[in-house]
Amino acid sequence: MKKIAELLVCFLHPVAVILVWLNLVVRPELSGTAKIVWGVLALVPVVPFVYVLTGGELWEKKTPAVPR
Repeated sequence: MKKIAELLVCFLHPVAVILVWLNLVVRPELSGTAKIVWGVLALVPVVPFVYVLTGGELWEKKTPAVPR
């Protein structure tokens, strides 16, 4: 199940970036600079970075340590 979630994140991020870019094209209230900044920031995969930085234990259930 964990590998399926990892693969899903890998495939969904490019789709999400394209959807963000399409949304930015039709947003008249944003300036050109703001659109460029949002477009570039959308490329940074935040969720995979958080997953890697937590040591791959983002979705695993941890059992509490029993005091002795």
